[in-house]
Amino acid sequence: MEKRPTSHDVAHLAGVSQSTVSFVFTGRPGISDATRERVLRAASELHYRPNLAARSMRTQRTGRLAVVVPIATMNPLTLLSGAIAAARDEGYVVEVVSLPDESGARDERLAELVDSGQYEGILSFTPLPTLDGGAGDSTGGPVVLSVAEFDDAMHMTGAFTDSRPIVEMIERLAAQGHRRFLHIAGPADFPSARSRRQAYLDAVSRLGLESIGVVDGDWSGDSGADAIDALPSDAPPLAVIAANDLVATGAIRAATRRGWRLPAEVAVTGWDDHYQSAFLVPSLTTVSQDRERLGAHSMQRLMAAVRGTEAPARPDDLLTVVWRESTDSPQPSE
Repeated sequence: MEKRPTSHDVAHLAGVSQSTVSFVFTGRPGISDATRERVLRAASELHYRPNLAARSMRTQRTGRLAVVVPIATMNPLTLLSGAIAAARDEGYVVEVVSLPDESGARDERLAELVDSGQYEGILSFTPLPTLDGGAGDSTGGPVVLSVAEFDDAMHMTGAFTDSRPIVEMIERLAAQGHRRFLHIAGPADFPSARSRRQAYLDAVSRLGLESIGVVDGDWSGDSGADAIDALPSDAPPLAVIAANDLVATGAIRAATRRGWRLPAEVAVTGWDDHYQSAFLVPSLTTVSQDRERLGAHSMQRLMAAVRGTEAPARPDDLLTVVWRESTDSPQPSE
């Protein structure tokens, strides 16, 4: 099936910016007749049809959306790339806007964006205290959608706190014959770490397995290494459920230093599927998180709210266990 042309394709053919294409189709003044004609001719050649109908009348049609992120935290780049691509494919222009860290200044900046008349919708991956979860108001403002996948400190609070992959990994390791487990946890102030810890405890209890402990960690390789160094010499055979790939890497290194064979005596799992994890020896079984698809889904929710259409269902396969050598040593069950 041939891919539908986008405003990006029209902009490239017409030799203008993508925002200019959006301005032409939303009727924004200030575009010269020659530029407008060039854009319309390019659109006709590509058989491009902007999906600008059925938009809410609560705000002026600008063809522009904003994604807001806190200044003091790391930008969720893969989420942003997915969100921007989804909006671009529907003919929107997206701007990424930083919000101040202080709540008062953040509220003031958000109010400026809402009142500016530049945007049809505003998307935030973190909570917005004054407009949290809002969908515009009767005064003609834009749709404001807070999907709250992170808190203000960029700790995951949404889809990626789903701990079902922990259960899947423990069940498979148990089926291979593992009976003794250790969880090297992340910091307790992270919702994702608390969720994985509880999933570990529940799965071990339900399956009648032995847990030799839950060690509190800090997401670092040192955390994994220290936990393994502290184990008694008769700990193996053992399956280690690490909070993330860095913790798992430290655990692998410490186990190797102690002369424990991996994965025959010690199986290790991680979380995050960092690029280097596939190149460890042994390569690391881990959990892949499709942040780009989550970003696209979040933007699709915003566009549905702007248009007044039904919101799309959230994908249920954003988290996938990637099985590799660090757990690939099945032992016969008794």
